[in-house]
Amino acid sequence: MNKILIALSLLISISFIGCTNKKESGKRILTVTIEPQRYFTEQIAGDKYSVISMVPKGTSPESYDPTPAQLVSLGKSEAYLRIGYIGFELVWFSRLMENAPQMRPFDTSTGIKLVFGTHHHDSEDGHHHSSNEADPHIWNSTINAQIIADNTCKALCSLDKENKSYYIQRCNKLKQEIKAVDDTLRTILKGADKSFMIYHPALSYFARDYGLHQISIEAGGKEPSPSQLKELMQTCKKEGVRVIFVQEEFDKSNAELIAKETGTKIVRINPLSYDWKGEMIRIAQALKR
Repeated sequence: MNKILIALSLLISISFIGCTNKKESGKRILTVTIEPQRYFTEQIAGDKYSVISMVPKGTSPESYDPTPAQLVSLGKSEAYLRIGYIGFELVWFSRLMENAPQMRPFDTSTGIKLVFGTHHHDSEDGHHHSSNEADPHIWNSTINAQIIADNTCKALCSLDKENKSYYIQRCNKLKQEIKAVDDTLRTILKGADKSFMIYHPALSYFARDYGLHQISIEAGGKEPSPSQLKELMQTCKKEGVRVIFVQEEFDKSNAELIAKETGTKIVRINPLSYDWKGEMIRIAQALKR
């Protein structure tokens, strides 16, 4: 924690240096929270900006803390495009903006119809909290991806009015690609499993879009109790679940136990992948009979 505080004070003192470096590098810089968001932003920004994501591959945005080097590097960023409700932002966003005041904030979740449920995160007081809040995994939805693209385009047009037509053209192309992904998913999911199990409930919006039932092993950010495990196994059999999705950021032992007892298949997914299109299609294919 001391390293974090040192980095924050360093950031204040070098913020003017960051502005200079930004100009000297020749490429303007944007910061986003997660890799799928970097994908969307890069498709629209093209060669006009470099895009940096705060949460690195293989780490959970529900609990990740930025490194001192990341905090210092924010001095070079022109704007921060947040994904909306992820744990990292709930804990860190206000502090990031206070210590990098040159960054303009934009919320790419604006206008999205949210799913609400119990989620778990670490608050600024360092304690664990569970509350009825918006499901943060909004990017795992083609409907939401269209809105994220529009919001990202608006942000870029606001930051760089001279290249407005460039961003609009690239945004329209991205939205066509998102529509093509949606068409592919709907074709794959015809006659596919209607229920699936997942350790961490990252596919709420995916399930909503395609009329599927997501059964989460994790409850409010906590491991299931023995009695809850038994109920999950019964649910698995009752609903004919064939697939249990697991992610590298989370423990797999309970998913493996349920799979062993119910004869279901463990499928590794990465909803935080930069390859947003490929990952959405892989998830759907796993549910195809």
